[in-house]
Amino acid sequence: MHTTASAPPSFLATMDAKLITALLVLSAIYTSATANTAFDPCTSQRDDADLTVIPIYGKCSPFDAPKTESWINTVIDMASKDPERVKYLSTLVSQKSVSSAPIASGQAFNIGNYVVRATLGTPGQLMFMVLDTSSDEAWVPCSGCLGCSATTFSPKTSITYGSLDCSVPQCSQVRGLSCTATGTGACSFNQSYADSSFSATLVQDSLKLAADVIPNYAFGCISAISGGSIPAQGLLGLGRGPLSLLSQSGSLYSGVFSYCLPSFKSYYFSGSLKLGPVGQPKSIRTTPLLRNPHRPSLYYVNLTGVSVGRTLVPLPGDLLAFNPNTGAGTIIDSGTVITRFVEPVYNAIRDEFRKQVKGPFSSLGAFDTCFIKTYETLAPTITLHFTGLDLTLPLENSLIHSSSGTLACLAMAAAPNNVNSALNVIANLQQQNLRILFDTVNNRVGIARELCN
Repeated sequence: MHTTASAPPSFLATMDAKLITALLVLSAIYTSATANTAFDPCTSQRDDADLTVIPIYGKCSPFDAPKTESWINTVIDMASKDPERVKYLSTLVSQKSVSSAPIASGQAFNIGNYVVRATLGTPGQLMFMVLDTSSDEAWVPCSGCLGCSATTFSPKTSITYGSLDCSVPQCSQVRGLSCTATGTGACSFNQSYADSSFSATLVQDSLKLAADVIPNYAFGCISAISGGSIPAQGLLGLGRGPLSLLSQSGSLYSGVFSYCLPSFKSYYFSGSLKLGPVGQPKSIRTTPLLRNPHRPSLYYVNLTGVSVGRTLVPLPGDLLAFNPNTGAGTIIDSGTVITRFVEPVYNAIRDEFRKQVKGPFSSLGAFDTCFIKTYETLAPTITLHFTGLDLTLPLENSLIHSSSGTLACLAMAAAPNNVNSALNVIANLQQQNLRILFDTVNNRVGIARELCN
């Protein structure tokens, strides 16, 4: 039998001392070398088919967004701007097409909470563009822009940049066009943006998203703005109009995309935008995607009812039904912050919620149903019933908490009562940590749980 000889204790002690000394020296060298190069999770991004998505107020946001004491104050501030967006969405649904080609909205919105990394031109210029499912066109501030932010796109430094004149087909698809019927000059247009407006020309250049390059992408090059609501580095439209990403990418994405929006409390680039059918969830519940011929860019779905706990709330059918003539119905929108129901629908949902929680209740910003957090165990789940799909919202998607943590609020509200159509909007707070799939070829919307914080 063989045995292994042991080293003398004094030898082990000497070796241990030398090892400890060496480790301390290496640690000191490493600390000195890395003292000014700490790991930055904002810059460690994948470069594949998944585009990262962040809240515009997140820690990795490139914008100088106003910082508040707590994230709920940020949400309240963002939600206070929802009425302007909902009113604008309501004006869209009543517009009539003036020709066989649908009219792109081209109008930016007052709220843009999520941005994606995109590069324009050759060599590429990085822009953080607002993600918007209810807009078609893309537009960015260009160098020399009056009233724009410091970050602008420079056409002069791109070798693939090209201007577009009034004679090209894309020009006729822009809203607010200033071309004359026989004009051959630059394709110029003016558009309003909530309480702001901007002037731009339609141009084209390469657009790169993750590893994909779309050549000759038509977008608005903003030359002047009035007001302070325009997204600082532009907007990327994901609607279904002729100038949207889906239309201009041709067969590249086969009319399919999905996104997973992280919570507003998530600091980093943890959400994702998946473009094309590859890599989408194989098993996902779907509901039909409806089309309004007067405003085909909006993503309508058929909301058939709402349950609070085990109670199916009695709701007037005409306030839920899809009606393309009036624009009534329900859309899924990435730019509205909290879900808005037309007032009678919201009141019925809120009253049933209050009945089950009991109360007392108070208001906080846009939220009119806040209660002491100790009653949160009584808070019922809310289920949205769509054709072929029931979506039970996790509590983090239906409740929001005060900065002190003493109150919980129902994170929904009534739509402005001065709009001219019965439009319900499923907003991004209710979509957080869900994979929302849009398939415009097979006319379906899919929803699946996915943690993307």
